[in-house]
Amino acid sequence: MRYKREFVGEFLGTFLLVLFGCGAVAVTVLFAALQGLLQVAVVWGMGVTLAIYATRHLSCAHLNPAVSVAMVVGKRMLPDRLPTYLIAQFLGALLAACVLYALFSGSLNAYEAQHGIERGAPDSIKTAMIFGEFYPNPGAGPAAEVSYFNAFVAEAIGTFILVLLIFFLTEGCNVGRPEDHLAPLFVGSTVTAIICVIAPLTQAGLNPARDLSPRLFAWAAGWGSAAFPDEHYGFLVIYVLAPLLGGVLASLVFVRLLEPLMKGKSDNCC
Repeated sequence: MRYKREFVGEFLGTFLLVLFGCGAVAVTVLFAALQGLLQVAVVWGMGVTLAIYATRHLSCAHLNPAVSVAMVVGKRMLPDRLPTYLIAQFLGALLAACVLYALFSGSLNAYEAQHGIERGAPDSIKTAMIFGEFYPNPGAGPAAEVSYFNAFVAEAIGTFILVLLIFFLTEGCNVGRPEDHLAPLFVGSTVTAIICVIAPLTQAGLNPARDLSPRLFAWAAGWGSAAFPDEHYGFLVIYVLAPLLGGVLASLVFVRLLEPLMKGKSDNCC
């Protein structure tokens, strides 16, 4: 297989990211094991950090289609590698969803029976949210009012900030970046911070593979149309296209505006 090393890195890294992140959501929904948004966000950030440390020597650890597309747009990666990265990311996220379901299927059944939830009915998003994301966040309470446009903008801005910070934290032209071995910690911290702000609105997808693959699994595992509740294809527009757009914009802003400014300041720029 061409780019076998990159495939393994992206597959394994995305698997770990989704396993830890969606696992945090699962134990919160089913057992109230984590209290509050911050704790869930911290586990997501830890999952991102560990996944990057585990796989960045294999594939540079994009672990997100929005990041991979942004790297191609910014000429940090050759376009012919992109299909390998995307396929690995979506498959890694799908496997993580399968593993999580295998771990928690009994608890899911018990929770739904205890709370009178019929899987596949509209209110079953209370458990489907373990896999895919919804707007407004089903756990955010009655104060959450999120329109289609609001959700789109939230996902685009969240991903824009994530990808922009990835460029800042890893590009040699930024002399203020952390040491290379610390960069994954800061990327994970960025994810934690973004989730704390965006998650009450949309659950903070920020990653098309993280959302679409587990959502498709939920659809196949009995949630059916409840996994795709938006009649306006919100699962595609908000959780796939918006992150891709945010990532591309971040790449263009960094490469065409910020990077030249940083290079112009220092003759010793990498």
